[in-house]
Amino acid sequence: MLTVTVAFIVDCFVGDPESRYHPVALLGQAIKKLDTLFYSEGKSKQYYFFTGTVVAGLTVFFAYGSVRLAAVILETLFPETAADVLKGIILSFLICPRSLAGAADTIRRSLIRRHLDDARKKLSFIVGRDTENLSESEICRAAVETVAENTSDGIVAPLFFYVLGGVPLAAAYKAVNTLDSMMGYKNAKYIYYGRFAARLDDVCNFIPARITAVLVTAAAFLCGFDYKNAWRIMRRDARKHPSPNGGYAEAPVAGALHIRLGGCNSYFGEMTFREYMGDEELRIMPETVSCAVRLMYTASLLAIVLAACCRFWE
Repeated sequence: MLTVTVAFIVDCFVGDPESRYHPVALLGQAIKKLDTLFYSEGKSKQYYFFTGTVVAGLTVFFAYGSVRLAAVILETLFPETAADVLKGIILSFLICPRSLAGAADTIRRSLIRRHLDDARKKLSFIVGRDTENLSESEICRAAVETVAENTSDGIVAPLFFYVLGGVPLAAAYKAVNTLDSMMGYKNAKYIYYGRFAARLDDVCNFIPARITAVLVTAAAFLCGFDYKNAWRIMRRDARKHPSPNGGYAEAPVAGALHIRLGGCNSYFGEMTFREYMGDEELRIMPETVSCAVRLMYTASLLAIVLAACCRFWE
């Protein structure tokens, strides 16, 4: 209970340090290094699937093992309370409410100042789609979708795995999610090489995504948004998302705010269409991004309380 509380407090008031030595940054560096070792041009699809699976396995093993070792050392050297506090600091690196809110807010402020190029550049740091030619409404939509989806991937899911297996399992999940963000593309390089990482991420997020749908609906009620419509749109539209999980985070946000998410996106110069979720009753504006952040923070707080209660009653 103390560990998860410390993690949320540290994240909210201190945030993630922007450093190459941040645990998630180290994970990304490790994946890139493994990529140089295992990926070669001109191989068979079976080779790419096998080597991609090896890269994913090694990354998850490294993440779990290193944090497990750190936890054992802390539990050996420090009293229980101090060890729990220090493990909470580690867990704070694995959740991202403040950094997610900060990224969304910098985009919103750029849009308010009419600095579209700056907003596009800042958006490119947090999304995988091409941002160079996006309009203001498209930038806002991308920001809202990212805040919604990362409520599940970046907050609820790590806490879910923390409840199941402590900080080491939360770190293993973070490795899975990082692998998906770097390898889970359907382009020429990653269609087979990144397939295992993408499928593993789908499996790991199946339950957390659906918990997120409930938490976002509850957050809509607490924030004064349309929680009934959030639940209705989630049930109607969540399965329209190309990911088996992404819609359960995005659809209730669309319903709560009476907006429509989805549409045309460009990835590596190739245009794709994502089915719509929600009804276009209100136009997506910079203020809509702030509303999405409010929902994210409230859902995050509910997730923290839920995780703390689960650990308390173990």
